[in-house]
Amino acid sequence: MCGIVGIVGKSNVNQALYDALTVLQHRGQDAAGIVTSHGGRLFLRKDNGLVRDVFHQRHMQRLVGHMGIGHVRYPTAGSSTSAEAQPFYVNSPYGITLAHNGNLTNVEQLAKEIYESDLRHVNTNSDSEVLLNIFAHELAQRGKLQPTEEDVFAAVSDVHHRCRGGYAVVAMITGYGIVGFRDPDAIRPIVFGQRHTDEGVEYMIASESVALDVLGFTLIRDLAPGEAVYITEDGKLHTRQCATNPKYAPCIFEHVYLARPDSIIDGISVYKARLRMGERLADKILRERPEHDIDVVIPIPDTSRTAALELANHLGVKFREGFVKNRYIGRTFIMPGQAARKKSVRQKLNAIELEFRGKNVMLVDDSIVRGTTCKQIIQMAREAGAKNVYFCSAAPAVRYPNVYGIDMPSAHELIAHNRTTQDVADLIGADWLIYQDLSDLIEAVGGGKVKIDNFDCSVFDGKYVTGDIDAVYLQKIEQARNDASKVKTQAVSAIIDLYNN
Repeated sequence: MCGIVGIVGKSNVNQALYDALTVLQHRGQDAAGIVTSHGGRLFLRKDNGLVRDVFHQRHMQRLVGHMGIGHVRYPTAGSSTSAEAQPFYVNSPYGITLAHNGNLTNVEQLAKEIYESDLRHVNTNSDSEVLLNIFAHELAQRGKLQPTEEDVFAAVSDVHHRCRGGYAVVAMITGYGIVGFRDPDAIRPIVFGQRHTDEGVEYMIASESVALDVLGFTLIRDLAPGEAVYITEDGKLHTRQCATNPKYAPCIFEHVYLARPDSIIDGISVYKARLRMGERLADKILRERPEHDIDVVIPIPDTSRTAALELANHLGVKFREGFVKNRYIGRTFIMPGQAARKKSVRQKLNAIELEFRGKNVMLVDDSIVRGTTCKQIIQMAREAGAKNVYFCSAAPAVRYPNVYGIDMPSAHELIAHNRTTQDVADLIGADWLIYQDLSDLIEAVGGGKVKIDNFDCSVFDGKYVTGDIDAVYLQKIEQARNDASKVKTQAVSAIIDLYNN
């Protein structure tokens, strides 16, 4: 769940890249980075922290050039050392920098190939650096002093041949241009657009269309599965299908939680998809509890608000804002360590007592992952005087880990793993609990103007679209992602950063 951006402009792009990253900040709060190119030289700034904290005026003044890429990151394997902040750089061939959203599922095999066959050294544990070296090696195989678009697209084709998993990528070839490409299953999102200036046409590639909107770019379209776009430094646009067997299977969790509601992904409005989620939830409540006694529907800010509003409308029940959010506290989903999450929930939300006192309250959240947050929120509702607290999730039960770039917990930390709905209701303290049906979620997301029948729903059904995930792989990520491992890794990373600084 990282955010990527690339811009080929007609003047300095440092401010535009900064603004785009602030719009994409919801996709990663761990680290941020920008690299620009000018006169055949690269100018890089990256570090741990939010965009506003990483880039100061002195940094921005050094990021000169009318071409550059940027990245916001959160750790997908439990590590948050600043050494793994992106973009990454290799000097050969040409000088290439790369930023990546997603996860390579065959990264161990690739790392071995890079060392033994490609004769390249990887300096971090990041699969993004592995991906960069694969791309750089394949481009070097063309043996050209000056790469053409044909060389770039051939290199991307070879990347698709070697790499498995979900990935959306922007890479800058120093002095030549910026390339963006998407995995052959289109799991992770990526779009591109243009804007007209007095100096000419500028192009932008980004994770979500909202970044284009805010900067005045017009969305051209999403990259298709396996497709690449190459924009030369002088502003020429080239696109090419680079995969042999592409198919649409985008991550449905983007629409549930990850993406901003004002984004359009693969032609589907995230906002309208969430409205339809609310409709489907209301229909299920009316089927299962036609005699419900819900007095008020209250969303858990912020991503559930759209679904909750439509749910209330369809039920004919009052919609109220019952929680006030402290917007200076980060997302608990991203925070490593259960203790940190428990502490942050009370700091992040505060209940408005008059909306709860003596009422039967339906709380709506986008999903239930660990259950830590919703359990505390239900307790807050009771302390504010709620008579009964009901809970519904706009997504089905999350029972399986994600392997395509979302740092969900290991399976045993997922509250719904190997548990029934009633088990979960008891654990979080709800009087009753309703999950969205997976078929309804697919219909809600895929029911827009653009029809997509197949989504990656692996966190709900355990079916991994790349077909290369087995019990051995899941056991490895179980060991890497459990909270104890993360806390240990965080401590080591903090010591390393302290020493380096």
